[in-house]
Amino acid sequence: MSAALAALAPHAARLAAARIPDLVQAEPGRAARMLRAGPIGMSLARQKLDGDARAALHALADAAGLVPAFRRLFDGEMVNASERRPALHSALRSDLGTSDTARAAHAQAVQARERMRALVAALEASEVTDVVNVGIGGSDLGPRLVVDALAEFGTGRFRLHFLSNVDGSAAQRLLAGLDPERTAAILVSKSFGTQETLLNGAVLRDWLGGAGRLYAVSANVPRAEAFGVAAERVLPMWDWVGGRYSLWSAVGFSIALAIGMEGFEALLAGAAAMDAHVLEAPVEDNLPVQHALHGVWNRNGLGYPTHAVLPYDERLALLPAYLQQLVMESLGKRVAADGSAIDHATVPVLWGGAGTNSQHSFFQALHQGTDIVPADFIGVARPSHPFADNHRALLANLLAQTEAFANGADVDDPQKVYPGGRPSTLLLLDALTPESLGGLIALYEHSVYAQSVLWGINAFDQWGVELGKKIAGDLLPALAGELTGPLDPVTAALIDAIRARG
Repeated sequence: MSAALAALAPHAARLAAARIPDLVQAEPGRAARMLRAGPIGMSLARQKLDGDARAALHALADAAGLVPAFRRLFDGEMVNASERRPALHSALRSDLGTSDTARAAHAQAVQARERMRALVAALEASEVTDVVNVGIGGSDLGPRLVVDALAEFGTGRFRLHFLSNVDGSAAQRLLAGLDPERTAAILVSKSFGTQETLLNGAVLRDWLGGAGRLYAVSANVPRAEAFGVAAERVLPMWDWVGGRYSLWSAVGFSIALAIGMEGFEALLAGAAAMDAHVLEAPVEDNLPVQHALHGVWNRNGLGYPTHAVLPYDERLALLPAYLQQLVMESLGKRVAADGSAIDHATVPVLWGGAGTNSQHSFFQALHQGTDIVPADFIGVARPSHPFADNHRALLANLLAQTEAFANGADVDDPQKVYPGGRPSTLLLLDALTPESLGGLIALYEHSVYAQSVLWGINAFDQWGVELGKKIAGDLLPALAGELTGPLDPVTAALIDAIRARG
């Protein structure tokens, strides 16, 4: 695949000095072209490429076998080679797989959802007013994003809280405002061996006083039961769903409690519509595929090392943090799926923040800094609030920034020159609803998978997070003052310093 990626270089060299407004002007219809999948539109007009470069990207997709790769994903083939597993998160929300494996996965997901429905109904009939979701990574970021983004669709029955950090300060602050007689906790851990979740879970279990308001979502039911969660209150996960792809499963229990089962199913329906789109739409009209191809162009063709996600809607303020895990844990790989070395760049560093706040923090660097940072701008056409002037100002800023990024401004004073040439993609939601949010998240999931295929890497393992966990476990005795084996000299000195002041 390196040769196919190398074919982008001549186009990148040819376009190095090109101005984005000139590229737009030279291509009839480009300015108005908006790709669409249901309530989501995508404009690529301000990316820095032309028709010939776009054709090279489509050739790259053909060479990588991108279309059949999606069929393999949906049919439950072993796309996670290092763990010898399929990745069937799509089966949690849609029945588009044609294999027995995919159909069985979908049936399991439907069955688990019915169990979750019963638990939601039981909690709604109880005296519980507050629910704490205890998890980290994919067991926290996805549910937290959705609950926050869709607050207007909330039933108002529960207040949802999220506890992820192992820092005891987080638990102390959270519990100070809750009543143990009216609180339930959901412990979410695929393995039920995650250190942070078990420590925080033990705090909640003890604080609840052994009351039967402890729930779990896990692939390891025996461990959850041994921890003290009654079997009938353990909802399943499966090894064919990665944590960062799991909010569509019972990991979304907290989402269902916040917006009701109907709202949760609407979220799934929006994602399922994007699943159908990625399978059926031709490459040139396919939102996730085009998003991925332009990401590869910016990373490998133009050589940009970072990427910003800039939602112009406060309800999507947590989206950059969610996407940091989805993108960087999935694509942060230095070897191919077969373990061989690769000689091309993979994941960019992803970061961002909500507009217009971020305009007053880091946009100076984006406009006039020495590094070019491509960006996804995300807007919502129809607001959920009645403040029309505010929404017009928000959209004006969104459109102004994408224009300024691309076009820049040339003046006599060099301090005030905007060089432009900053490429961006504009994603426009008709409105922020469970359906459109489900589609948006699924779009990014499929874009990540497409990029992994184009780069020849595995998007579904995350071995890079294991070493630090192992070392941390080995250091716990030393921090407690117990004799241990040889330590790294710097670590040993730091432990001495901590213990001297602890």
